[in-house]
Amino acid sequence: MNEENHISSDNSLNLSKLVAMIIGSTIGSGIFTTTADMASGGAHTGAVLVGWAICGVGMTGLTMCFFGLNKLRPDLTNGVYSYAREGFGEFVGFNSAWGYWVSALLCNVSYTTLLFGALGYFFPVFGEGNNLISIICASAVIWAINLLVLRGIKEAAALNVIATISKMVPLLVFVIAVIFVGAFDWDTFTSNFWGDGSMPVIDQVKATTAATVWSFIGIEGAVVLSARAKKSSDVGKASMTGFLGIFIIYVLVAVMSLGVMTPEEMSTLKNPQMAGILEAAVGPWGATLINIGVILSLAGALLGWTIIAADCPYSAAKQGVFMRAFARANKNDSPSFSLYMTNGIIQLFLIVIFFNDSTYQAFYGLSTLMIMVPYLFSGLYYAKVAFRKEGLEQSSASQVAWARFFGILGSVYGFWMLYSSGLYMLLVTTVLYAPGIIVYALGKRENGKKVFEKKYEVVIAIALVALAILSLVLIVRGTINPF
Repeated sequence: MNEENHISSDNSLNLSKLVAMIIGSTIGSGIFTTTADMASGGAHTGAVLVGWAICGVGMTGLTMCFFGLNKLRPDLTNGVYSYAREGFGEFVGFNSAWGYWVSALLCNVSYTTLLFGALGYFFPVFGEGNNLISIICASAVIWAINLLVLRGIKEAAALNVIATISKMVPLLVFVIAVIFVGAFDWDTFTSNFWGDGSMPVIDQVKATTAATVWSFIGIEGAVVLSARAKKSSDVGKASMTGFLGIFIIYVLVAVMSLGVMTPEEMSTLKNPQMAGILEAAVGPWGATLINIGVILSLAGALLGWTIIAADCPYSAAKQGVFMRAFARANKNDSPSFSLYMTNGIIQLFLIVIFFNDSTYQAFYGLSTLMIMVPYLFSGLYYAKVAFRKEGLEQSSASQVAWARFFGILGSVYGFWMLYSSGLYMLLVTTVLYAPGIIVYALGKRENGKKVFEKKYEVVIAIALVALAILSLVLIVRGTINPF
């Protein structure tokens, strides 16, 4: 494939727009809530730092997997779906795409909740972002974005560049302000460093996993949109550039926050907790600035994730796995049917928020769990390619060794994410994965193909349904509360 003709130039994304898509979709809300969310889960300063270290190493591995696969298999233009399908068969690939799509849906649901929670700082009528007026206004926002994306991916991505630049200003002000006003206190940072012993350190570290993974959801955005990249080579560059920049920002914010307030104090703050932290450091204007930053940040993230969410089933449908309807595009090359389905399901979840009084954290927890499986299979596929030396025949021994190392690292981190999330919450994801079997079956029959071509695919399908039923029973009994 000639990378210069990767997609028509009218609707292609260059390197800067791909980087902006990654930063815009990744820096959504996590940066404003992560450290305090960890504190709420029982993590103290030492565990938070260890959690970020694990995340940094693990996400480096995953990002290098995406980078390496993009170089070795530029023909696979739907990232997480393509990698899982090539490595482990169509049904596994479908579940990877399905999980990624549902994760993106839930991501936008959580974003709308926090968006109107931030607006509630200025307009109390919105409360915590989950009351009736918030749900009505959130619905208006998602359908306005739907119309915007229908006008064309390129135009929407250009707006995302502006939103990305805008959201960086409050973050830089936060770090600079905490340093220059002398709000960072070493005694605060080191007090009760590992907790009081009531919660084992390993459990504290596990409590940081969901928050750190949530903070990096979107890092693979350039890979998901690789079919729309002006150059295939830009995808890997954008992934690495975006990751390194974001990780530095996250660690700086975490360290500065832990020097202003103790984990116990942060655990009592309302969303977005960074507003309360900066207010403690510099006064009321700090909370105002951060809430404005959250609003700008989430506006860009909602736009970016709408593009990514709609493009995932669209690309999968073009490859014959999702139903044909998802492959419909309008005259602007926007995935129209997929967009309407995506935002229609988001609308249903917004109704769930109202009737269950659900919070931002509940939906981002589910979103994180859903994306862990696609991440894991991407790492496993890169490890498989590296050990078979596929595409590495002309590479040096050291290059092959590094490829294998990153494949193993990305895979181990994928298993760590699943382990640390807990058995019960993993069960909940089967309730969201199981309905995808119907979509998969319909898509296969539309193409005149046998639904399950391998025996292990039947086993996976039966297991998903059985675990989903078990999960529903536990939810009804109150053993599990996903919201």
